[in-house]
Amino acid sequence: MSFKEFDMTEINEAKEKYVEEVKERWGSTTAYQESKNKTAKYTPTDWERITTQANEITSGFASLLGKDPTCDDAQGLVRKWQQHITVNYYSCTNEILAGLGEMYVADERFTKNIDKAGAGTAAFMSKAIAHYCKK
Repeated sequence: MSFKEFDMTEINEAKEKYVEEVKERWGSTTAYQESKNKTAKYTPTDWERITTQANEITSGFASLLGKDPTCDDAQGLVRKWQQHITVNYYSCTNEILAGLGEMYVADERFTKNIDKAGAGTAAFMSKAIAHYCKK
């Protein structure tokens, strides 16, 4: 394990690369404003914690590949993912979460990023989220 200072380069590059698309798609939403306000205050330490938590959750989904996405473990991870988004970005309602789940497989950029945890993780997450949001 490396104890070097958390590198913000990747986060800052992603922000810059997609800022216009994000503003165009979601700029008028409450969630966008809430996320903008919360994340503006984050330090590199905050980003390290948030990124580590997100990676742990997606790794958890990856560890369940081959299981039923409706299983209790997968549904618990969906709940944890929703809470992670709510605490760190914006109030993630079931409606928003369902849309995110669809986007994880519809947008290859999300699929590619999530599948870093394991091939098929994005599709598994999407199915688990869809089930969770139907309850």
